[in-house]
Amino acid sequence: MKQIKEGKKYAKMFLNIVGMDNALAAINELNMVNALMTKSKEFRGLLVGPQFSAGEKEKIIREVAAKTGLSDNTVKFIIYLSELKVIIALAEIIKITTNLYLEKKRRVKAVVMASTEISKEYENRLKTVLEKVINRDVDIEVVKDSSLLGGILVRVGSTMYDSSIKGQLRLLKDELIKG
Repeated sequence: MKQIKEGKKYAKMFLNIVGMDNALAAINELNMVNALMTKSKEFRGLLVGPQFSAGEKEKIIREVAAKTGLSDNTVKFIIYLSELKVIIALAEIIKITTNLYLEKKRRVKAVVMASTEISKEYENRLKTVLEKVINRDVDIEVVKDSSLLGGILVRVGSTMYDSSIKGQLRLLKDELIKG
């Protein structure tokens, strides 16, 4: 797919434009634009559709930016992606941009899936352990997953740590089959 292959190129370009000091705020602005695209079919159609000229798109994007407080760099980037017709891949570009930013800052995002709410104390202990294992600063996002019977799943990048009951039963089954 064209969008995903070139997503890293656009993500790097965006980080170079905004700079690492302003990257977090700029990524939040891109998330705001992406949310607006998801929420408003008209706005999405404007950015994606061929029925509007580049000038019309730019004018409307700048009007929306003025109302939402988007920075000039973000506006230029959105206009650029719209002109290249890759704005449809904005969510993927944001994801790649966030990962590149975290990597440069020697940070990583861990998604913790649990069947119930976890306490702040447990979250802090988990964060400490993950930072020792990964040797990076860790940002934790907790997601409640009612399909889990118990335990937790932790995804850091492409690595998955499974301490769920289902995962432990699967390991036990494999051991029993091996004999």
